[in-house]
Amino acid sequence: MSTRVLIADDEAAIRNSIAYALKREHFTVETATDGRDALVRVEQFRPDVLVLDVMMPEMDGYEVCRRLEQRRGLGIVLLTARDDVIDRVLGLELGADDYVAKPFDIRELIARIKALARRVDRENAPPPLDEPRTLGPLTVQPASREARIDGQSLELTPKEFDLLLLLATHPGRVYTRDELLELVWGMDYLGETRTVDIHIQRLRKKLDPHQSLLQTVYGIGYRSEPQA
Repeated sequence: MSTRVLIADDEAAIRNSIAYALKREHFTVETATDGRDALVRVEQFRPDVLVLDVMMPEMDGYEVCRRLEQRRGLGIVLLTARDDVIDRVLGLELGADDYVAKPFDIRELIARIKALARRVDRENAPPPLDEPRTLGPLTVQPASREARIDGQSLELTPKEFDLLLLLATHPGRVYTRDELLELVWGMDYLGETRTVDIHIQRLRKKLDPHQSLLQTVYGIGYRSEPQA
């Protein structure tokens, strides 16, 4: 699965040139035109790395950083025409991971994005296969293939367990229906994405009254919600 990068910059020329270079490196790329748009796209696209211009209309990059401060699994590279030490320190203190001054060499920016993506990937690596996954009142034990909600054992089919384990292993990560089909049912599975919807519905019934642990991201797919 390729690294997802969101580029937020109000200058179309910069936005498009970065996107073009990243796509050539086989990144999955989406763009945003201002700070508010960036926050919406972060929720929908769930990028691994956010390339964020500081000076944007609607909401500047610093405010976006503030609002994403608690976001796990997201690396942020700030872009700015101002290269003062105070500006760099402010951005880093607000949660940014790196800082690149304009004008920049696109090769250097790509190298920094790759390095940050590797670090984020290491930080997001799933726990060892035999370690239990805990999601609020839910505990999933891979080794024994057991799941419990509020301490009570759940009766799950093999695919229900595999689907629940995947979502519980990556809380907050949005999976499309096609991704879930590939990862849980296998690349050779010939069924339709409706299969995923049916299994999610069954899991929610079995998780009751904690159905909100599995959330629908409309128009995209599903995620587990650790704060539910």
